[in-house]
Order: sequence, then structure tokens, then C-alpha cells
Amino acid sequence: MKPRLIILSDLWGKEKSEWVLVYVELLKDKFEIQYYDCCELGEIDKTDYTEKSLHNQFVNGGIEMVVENLLKTEKNRIDILAFSIGGTIAWKSALKGLNVRKLFAVSSTRLRYENEIPNGALKLYYGENDSNKPANNWFEKHSIDFEIIKSKEHDFYTEKEFATSICNEILNSFIQFADKRIKFVVS
Repeated sequence: MKPRLIILSDLWGKEKSEWVLVYVELLKDKFEIQYYDCCELGEIDKTDYTEKSLHNQFVNGGIEMVVENLLKTEKNRIDILAFSIGGTIAWKSALKGLNVRKLFAVSSTRLRYENEIPNGALKLYYGENDSNKPANNWFEKHSIDFEIIKSKEHDFYTEKEFATSICNEILNSFIQFADKRIKFVVS
């Protein structure tokens, strides 16, 4: 049986997420994948489909609604790959009891406001030129594994080259975990 991987969208939801298909294609052989549109889970009104409008709705109750909906939907142990606002949602969901084994959060700039660390393995990715990424002392204070992608902006995760890189890292971490389980069972 494949482990379950949920993918949480950025604030644009499925309308501007054709890039996520690259991730799904690279990961589908090893994971049972569930993609969630954070706008749908948060009941975000897309009538004014602008970054400002979507962002305001997420920070004014939308994040909490998505967290509650995820907690109702996902009852078993999962891995998460989350983008931008999706990473903040995954983080807050894990803090409220979502059973997360590994969280890979990409360009989740709102995490800079978080002081509590969820359980599970964490890996964060940010573009070097993303002015809203957490400061280096935030990473050091919380002892979080992170990677800064040189010369990249906030939305670098939409690029195929990066998708391939993070998927390889996810697959390698899955293989290492499976190897440890096999060694444990054999010994």
C-alpha cells in the first residue's frame, strides 16, 4: 500500500495550478496523492480573483476554515507537499492534531509569524529573492531544515526544474524511510 501524500495549493487554487501536474506525475508511482484546492476548502470567494482579495480572505478566517476542513477529512498519517498559503495551512493543521509524518512546504512566507513547531519531519524551501521569507535567525531559533533557492522569487515552485528537484528529494526521503522500516523488521 502506498503512503498518502496530500498536495495543498497556493492561494490561487486550481485555476492557476497547471504546474502542479508535474509534481503529481513525478510522485504518483510511490504515493497515493490527493490534491486540495485551498480556496475550495476555505470557501474563498473568487469573484474578485486578485492576489490581494484572496490573501485577505485567507488571513481573515480562510486559513482556519481550511484547517478545520482538513482535520475533518484527513484522519490517517500523511505526508504533505504544500505551496505558499498551503504550507501555512499544513503547519497549523499539524499543530491542531493532523497526523503528519513529513511536511515539505514551499514559499510559505507566513510561517515567519509562527513560534510553535509541529511534530513530524519538516523541510522548507524559499526563493532567495522572496522578500517575505523568514529571517535566518527564525530558522536557527526553531532548528528547521530549510533550503534557499538561489536567484529565485516567491513562485519558483511553478518551474519544472524545481519540481523535479523537490520530487527527487521527497522520493529519496521515502526510500530512506522504507529502508529503515525494512531493517527494523528484519533485525
